[in-house]
Amino acid sequence: MRFSILPAFILLLPLAEIAGFVVVGRAIGLWLTLALVMLGFVLGVVLLRRQGIGILRQMSSEGRNGVMPGRDLLRPAMNVIASLLLIIPGFLTDIIAILILIPPVRDLVWRTIAKRFVVVNAKGGSSSGPQPDFRDRKPNSKVVDLDEEDYHREPDRNSPWSGKHLGD
Repeated sequence: MRFSILPAFILLLPLAEIAGFVVVGRAIGLWLTLALVMLGFVLGVVLLRRQGIGILRQMSSEGRNGVMPGRDLLRPAMNVIASLLLIIPGFLTDIIAILILIPPVRDLVWRTIAKRFVVVNAKGGSSSGPQPDFRDRKPNSKVVDLDEEDYHREPDRNSPWSGKHLGD
């Protein structure tokens, strides 16, 4: 998702969810609508407890170690995302969560996301495929490759914030 459409998405999703509540509420009634929202919440919590947050920690540690998260981590991670979407009240997020739980949709998402992964370890090498030299990128590339020697800032002793701690 491009960040230029993110504010519109953040604004329109709650409005679409409210419209969904109105449409479903008129079709099946208030109590059944509330029961469906609560059922989605309970299913999301059960699914999240079953998968646990451990899978997200495992993906994070693999990313820090320079290993690209593989397909074996995709299914539990997508289940965690689906469970979080089920916990959010609304029918559109529930529909997206149910779609994520369908294996062919999950595979399509993996094929789309896998192209965008570039895992770089601390030594500047890539974990998958040949070791590209990131300094040879196109001029309009958004990648900035800095070593610790390239950027280092000395503290300014004249700054009024120098030596201050939070709460002082």
